[in-house]
Amino acid sequence: MKKLTIWIFFYKFARFFIQNKSIMILDINMLRQFYANYSSRVDTARKALGHPLTYAEKVLYAHLYQPEEIKSFQRGAAYVDFAPDRVAMQDATAQMALLQFMNAGKDRVAVPASVHCDHLVRADIGAEQDLNTARMTNKEVYDFLKSVSARYHIGFWSPGAGIIHQVVLENYAFPGGMMVGTDSHTPNAGGLGMVAVGVGGADAVDVLTAQPWELKMPRLIGVHLTGKLSGWVAPKDVILKILGILTVKGGTNAIVEYFGEGCDSLSTTGKATICNMGAELGATCSVFPYDANAEKYLSETGREEIANMANQNAEALRADAEVYENPVAYYDQLLEINLSEIEPHLNGPFTPDAATLVPQMKTVGPANDYPMTVEVGLVGSCTNSSYQDLARAASVARQVKEKNLPVKAQIIINPGSEQIRHTAERDGLLDDFKRIGGVVMANACGPCIGQWKRHTDDDTRKNSIVTSFNRNFRRRADGNPNTFAFVASPELTLAVAIAGRLDFNPITDTLVDNTGNIVHLDEPQGSDFPPKGFSAGGNDSSSTVEVLEDRGLFIPPSDNSQNTKVEISPESDRLQRLEPFESWDGNELVDIPLLIKTKGKCTTDHISMAGPWLKYRGHLQNISNNLLMGAENAFNGESNHVKDQLDGQYKEVSSAAKDYKAHGVPSIVIAEENYGEGSSREHAAMEPRFLNVRVILAKSFARIHETNLKKQGMLALTFVNKDDYDKALEDDRIDVIGFNGFAPGSLFEVVLKHKDGTTDSLAAMHTYNDTQIAWFKAGSALNYSAK
Repeated sequence: MKKLTIWIFFYKFARFFIQNKSIMILDINMLRQFYANYSSRVDTARKALGHPLTYAEKVLYAHLYQPEEIKSFQRGAAYVDFAPDRVAMQDATAQMALLQFMNAGKDRVAVPASVHCDHLVRADIGAEQDLNTARMTNKEVYDFLKSVSARYHIGFWSPGAGIIHQVVLENYAFPGGMMVGTDSHTPNAGGLGMVAVGVGGADAVDVLTAQPWELKMPRLIGVHLTGKLSGWVAPKDVILKILGILTVKGGTNAIVEYFGEGCDSLSTTGKATICNMGAELGATCSVFPYDANAEKYLSETGREEIANMANQNAEALRADAEVYENPVAYYDQLLEINLSEIEPHLNGPFTPDAATLVPQMKTVGPANDYPMTVEVGLVGSCTNSSYQDLARAASVARQVKEKNLPVKAQIIINPGSEQIRHTAERDGLLDDFKRIGGVVMANACGPCIGQWKRHTDDDTRKNSIVTSFNRNFRRRADGNPNTFAFVASPELTLAVAIAGRLDFNPITDTLVDNTGNIVHLDEPQGSDFPPKGFSAGGNDSSSTVEVLEDRGLFIPPSDNSQNTKVEISPESDRLQRLEPFESWDGNELVDIPLLIKTKGKCTTDHISMAGPWLKYRGHLQNISNNLLMGAENAFNGESNHVKDQLDGQYKEVSSAAKDYKAHGVPSIVIAEENYGEGSSREHAAMEPRFLNVRVILAKSFARIHETNLKKQGMLALTFVNKDDYDKALEDDRIDVIGFNGFAPGSLFEVVLKHKDGTTDSLAAMHTYNDTQIAWFKAGSALNYSAK
């Protein structure tokens, strides 16, 4: 009897421990309900469609907003309503998203949501000092985000907690789920089997208010992976190679789905890196199927219960067997990638799809007049800041002391999260960087998004940097248009920084040590997981979430905060309540001036710069002062220097737009290919709307930006004949005719009225459906929803 009593005691204790430990898994009740229904939803979809399903299709059809109306939707054509499971927001975009949500009249968000303070921390001196500066400088914004999160039942991750996508991967991502995030690299969660899509704030508000989230049914690009990576080749090189194949437009309106035995050798964080940079393809998202690596990652990050539920749904978390047997029949496009044949890449400058194999840089660099001296090597960003990334880079850094080598370039490190930082510090990895002069910055985006106070003797000098980041647009990292930025893996970034040469190939080249000896760098080494497990501090019985909550780095959603007051000072220059945009007046646009005709690449960085402008992301009027300041004027080759047709003077783009607006004159922007490439920032759509730009006429659009334009009541048109771009002249007055017949598939007539009295008439098309046309007529999607 005594033994039975003892057994019952331990049974109850174990059960209590397990039950209470599961509470530390965020959103656990939603997850339990999700997995209870997921496989049956997939079965229903398979029966309704009548064919085997890819993994992406399983997730998409399991998340239909109206599952009872399931049918086959045409890929790349049909607009479909979805019901995502959760929303993630970073601080720079969360401001505008939540300002819009506050106008929706809701008491709390309809799905789990989180805010992550990672974009407003400027890299300057080091982690501790920079975080203190950020907390003081951005106090008003942080207080707003903290209070609005508390008021509406949103999880809040304070500055220093980590970069949004690494924190999401560690705490929120789950196989089979669907998430939207107000950052273009939200697809990072695809490494753990999630359909995770970057969106603008207005799209996020749709999900937060339980409205259908509309998405064009993506095309499917299958990537069959075989072989195994080795030596100096990293997961980053996989996506850098694919970028060279598909380019920055090749994935537009498509999901990239990876499969094959090659997946088995890739860690979950390595897969996340590949999915993260799928955004540079223009892809809707990228995704890997659930496997043993994902199970291990969930367990190592304290989410065993999710791993168990995923195991019970394993067949529904990968494509059907028939798909793998004959993939060409199920994907719209198929790539074959042998991991064993991939070589290290160094992509750039100025665009991530300029793929160059490391051995080729010896000829490509001088031929293109690249600055061959590398001045800074930067490791981090949401793309490459996992434990495995830091461990492999640290193994290279460690060789500097072991082999008595000089370090030729500055080295900067940004860990991905506080869990990663603390674990790396405990295991000695951060000391490996510090011993060779590396500076460890905050767990934040920092230089990757232009939040970098670079210490240089000349901020306009031509120079080269190498990073493990995702984007390398001109001016992006440090504001210098003459900084040639190249993208590589963390370990190659370290090697090139040590050598100080852009054309250094660690596989074949040697270095000279401090005593004149010839030495060779050994291949990088690093485990997928820390040998002692992950830790954010605290005692062994505390979960990372508990520790971060105790330290004030995480505040979970509260059920008792309806009375929390969200204050925005009317005198604030950083936060501003939003006023609804005016609805369409029912007239055609006649005799409107050309604000700017942009030449070449025009990303969201060109349209609405980041860096120092991030401070105004919650104040539409103030941030509109940077409108298109980075775009090149096709008529004079200059940036932020356009002709104001009302007074004939050349001025900043925003100044000309404000002059037109003050006189009640709408204007138009004309652009080239892939307009709006890059981040999800809806400010690039809201700013022109605020300054009375009504039409963007381009050769083509990036997916997220086109949607953002539609959401904000703008007219996004594309040339029927792309050569018509050349007909637009600087002094043109322009008619845009077709509003009264605005319907799906209709054409607009654009009349260019030249200064010499001649005209050119051209045709323009659009991709608006009935609902999106209603958004335009109402003035914005939010105006339409409020009716």
